[in-house]
Amino acid sequence: MGVFVRIRGWLECDDRQLARVKEIVGSEDPDRTYSGGWGFPERQYNFTNWVFFGAEMREQSVDWFREQLRLVAQILASDDDNDLVTGLFLVSHEVEGMSEWQVRDGGVVIGSASGEYQYLDK
Repeated sequence: MGVFVRIRGWLECDDRQLARVKEIVGSEDPDRTYSGGWGFPERQYNFTNWVFFGAEMREQSVDWFREQLRLVAQILASDDDNDLVTGLFLVSHEVEGMSEWQVRDGGVVIGSASGEYQYLDK
């Protein structure tokens, strides 16, 4: 059957960045194999747009998803605040355990997940 990886998390961005996020995630998976895991609330509130992701995918697709996040992280700031896209993802690998992927500062920073999140893997 192979090894599965569960990925769940979110992004925070402004209106112009949101349009670019939609372009990136829509063009990278034309068959919508895993891009269907992206959720865009129909109505966004106040100043921040939220984008959610949740999927259980085969291990060999994780690099594809990480590359999508890298492209999203590189989206330029589009307002005077110079805010880049930010986000947090918890990645649960069946064999290697859980890691935390932080989308910040124009990149994806991968580290160990806090033990407080281990309940999600039970």
